[in-house]
Amino acid sequence: MKFVSPLLKRAVYPLLHRSGYFSRYAEAGTLSVVTYHGVLPAGYRATDPLLDGGWVTADSFRGQLGLLRSRYNVVAPERVRRWCKGEADLPERAVLLTCDDGLANAVIEMLPILQAEKVPCLFFVTAESLTGSPAMLWYEELYLTLVAAPEGPLDGHFSGVPVKGILSASVRQRHRFWWTLVATASQCEAESRLGLAKALRAHFKMAPDWNLQYLDRKAARFRLLVPNEIRCLHAGGMAIGSHTTSHPKLSQLPADLACKEITESRCQLEESLGTTVWSIAYPFGGVDSVSSRELQMVENAGYDCAFTNFGGGFVPAMSRFDIPRMHVTFDMSLSEFEAHLSGFHENLRRRFGNVEKIPLAPASENSVGSAPSD
Repeated sequence: MKFVSPLLKRAVYPLLHRSGYFSRYAEAGTLSVVTYHGVLPAGYRATDPLLDGGWVTADSFRGQLGLLRSRYNVVAPERVRRWCKGEADLPERAVLLTCDDGLANAVIEMLPILQAEKVPCLFFVTAESLTGSPAMLWYEELYLTLVAAPEGPLDGHFSGVPVKGILSASVRQRHRFWWTLVATASQCEAESRLGLAKALRAHFKMAPDWNLQYLDRKAARFRLLVPNEIRCLHAGGMAIGSHTTSHPKLSQLPADLACKEITESRCQLEESLGTTVWSIAYPFGGVDSVSSRELQMVENAGYDCAFTNFGGGFVPAMSRFDIPRMHVTFDMSLSEFEAHLSGFHENLRRRFGNVEKIPLAPASENSVGSAPSD
């Protein structure tokens, strides 16, 4: 199977893309949802595929929007909301654009391109952004801290989170250690997660202001949006959805804390923005992060729809609280983008298993599973 992926990417997908096959294939479904995590800021060098593999360049973003405008129908988020409620229809080959995490690049890099192309997007932001203080996503700050930490054993409780293991010289080993720690920290209250990286830096005797290098020089890549920037997105014609309060793996949290993340984030965002927040994207969004419990919590909280981050493409049917999305990655060619968008790639994966044993971008296959209600 390892020989299939290069064949698909370099020969089959380009041929089908040029022939227009993918857009015809898409007619079997109703809606395809695309999820971005950001456009790399000008001058920023993507050197760590484990960190930046889920981002795209500005040129790639423009090319993908051009394809969508020429072969598909990009629909406004509000129209998708009404469709989910049975109040509206969608055009053929309808596509919804979304962007997760609520980082500063959404305003600085993405918004001008979206407005120039006259394309709407639904941005999912955390209520943590409403504090107004420059901050990072806790799990990215944790990853950067672990990569910079000295080698050796690590054993203890840091900000209330139990940590035990060994940091080797291998970045990939540290990535695995980090991902395990993300799951562990997701079982704790938000305050513990948000303080974990700082507590570890104190243990390693790293400078107290160590994280400022990512909040200043590379602010658009790592800094969370602040309230005025979220309002700028909304005023610029973009829709705002919830990404919970602090971006945990919801399935790992006790029920009361998971419910709090889902319900309070909506209330806080609505109060700050003065508008209805009707959608939510499950943090991380993979099969290890979302269970049937969270789907029911979201429905009970009054959201109109919710989005995962796996499966994706045009599928025959879907649940409105379990809408699949395709995840765009850094080195995804235009033909590969359309293969995922159309649902052709997902159909191959369902039929033949993992057709990308050696994916070009590690982050593109960070979650596996079938699309809902298919």
